[in-house]
Amino acid sequence: MLFFCSYFFCVLGVGLDIGCLAAQNSVSWPLGAVWCLAGVFDLGGGLVVVVSVKRDREQLISQIRSVSPVIAPSMLKCDFGNLHREFELLRAAGTEVLHLDVMDGHFVPNLSYGPMVIERMREHSGAVFDAHLMISDPGRYLDEYVRVGCESITIHLEAVPEPSGLLRAIRERGLLAGLAVNPGTGWSRAARFLDEMDLFLVMSVQPGFGGQKFIPGVISTIREARLAGGERLLISVDGGIGKSTIAECARAGCDLFVAGSSVFDEPCYSAAMAELRRLAMEARAAV
Repeated sequence: MLFFCSYFFCVLGVGLDIGCLAAQNSVSWPLGAVWCLAGVFDLGGGLVVVVSVKRDREQLISQIRSVSPVIAPSMLKCDFGNLHREFELLRAAGTEVLHLDVMDGHFVPNLSYGPMVIERMREHSGAVFDAHLMISDPGRYLDEYVRVGCESITIHLEAVPEPSGLLRAIRERGLLAGLAVNPGTGWSRAARFLDEMDLFLVMSVQPGFGGQKFIPGVISTIREARLAGGERLLISVDGGIGKSTIAECARAGCDLFVAGSSVFDEPCYSAAMAELRRLAMEARAAV
């Protein structure tokens, strides 16, 4: 039986939503793109307090910068048969950003998951939800991804050759606006949209499948983006990121490192993520 009571109040100007519910039931989550889980507190007796905090776009950017370099586990590689356990392990590992690979079977040849699954994921995590839409018509579904709690939405330049309007629409909803390019596209085609994006995602494999090998040629794209975007632009890299590839990406200027197999194929997520972050920090320090 679910017992749920909710109170809304302000603490230091930040809205909080506190709910008490039986621990064996799933968490009730407020709708909206910029709500996050601030804490899960076990009060004993089967009761848990869930605290959610509303983050705006500037807060999101500040949060990500404060913990950079960020290892962002790619949920494409998680065990979908045991999501609750996966989120427990990711929370224990101190996960700040979760990368959500959405595939439509059209823009890319594979299918993954969509808003219905992300909505249930949101119940279990207060991490920043970074949605990577590998779909042909992202504008059509934008508000669905906003509704289920995505806080950063990245679209592909190859799917939307003139993305300015959609990037602005993402920002207007209080989210981080991201633009992704495939390995063969490079920075030059994306450069004129610099002022419209908060995040630039460099694909270091061909999009559509996990477990591919890193393509070294994308390092020059990362360098060019960092030179053009300066410290304002968040740069992410996705594909083949592991112990042997993360340092070079960090030296080139990456802030976020999407990691699939190098986290989920390891026996301890905490140790795997800590090691990847250590390698990225050391590489940055050496520049």
